[in-house]
Amino acid sequence: MIAAVELHPATQGFETAGERYERGRPDYPAAAVDWLVARLGLAPGARVLDVGAGTGKLTRPLLARGLRVIAVEPVAGMRVMLERTAPAADVRAGQAERLPLRAAEVDGVVAGQAFHWFANATALGDLARVLRPEGRLGLVWNRRDHDQPLQAAVERVIAPYRATAPEHGSNAWRSAFTPAAPFEPADEHCMAHQQEFDVDGLVDRVLSISFVAALDDDERGAIEARVRALDAGGPLVLRYVTELGVYARR
Repeated sequence: MIAAVELHPATQGFETAGERYERGRPDYPAAAVDWLVARLGLAPGARVLDVGAGTGKLTRPLLARGLRVIAVEPVAGMRVMLERTAPAADVRAGQAERLPLRAAEVDGVVAGQAFHWFANATALGDLARVLRPEGRLGLVWNRRDHDQPLQAAVERVIAPYRATAPEHGSNAWRSAFTPAAPFEPADEHCMAHQQEFDVDGLVDRVLSISFVAALDDDERGAIEARVRALDAGGPLVLRYVTELGVYARR
């Protein structure tokens, strides 16, 4: 059996950030979920693994489309929220490198806002193990649009605290798809997305970031004060680009 892989220290922030994550993180556009389900070839009744499922931001729309979802999440604090928001899912504790599933148990695998945490050969090997031979892997992220002044201002607040925390925006995760990997790129797509809320929602959005949530109370308080200073009155809009990728078995 593959040994457990130690989670990155920044994931400790998720232990206490489940409610903030659920309130502050954007959902995925319905059109993006439809595109992903279609490219994965998943019909109602198909079984899909949502790995690194968090609070269920992707689990729930998959359930709404008639799929049977096994939602695997390594952080106990996030699983509490996941079980509350997606009671129809089969929620399991586990991590991508050692999945609590049988071989060929699922018709498709997805990861929402998560693959950069486990972009390694061990995880890809175990994802391939639990996937049926014709199945595909689908990845989706809401990437923050740093060309927007408000997103750029948020980045200036949080960047000094990032340290070694994995991030999607660096594209380092793409290096996991080597010629020896069990998956190869099959299709990519992106679309504009946005999130509107008041300043309290913006605070939840920022404080739900793993390495921010893992800071001590004084540091989080200082970040919150700087985020609140971005409030110009009225609704706040954060722009994103929803990026999707589908990977076929070799």
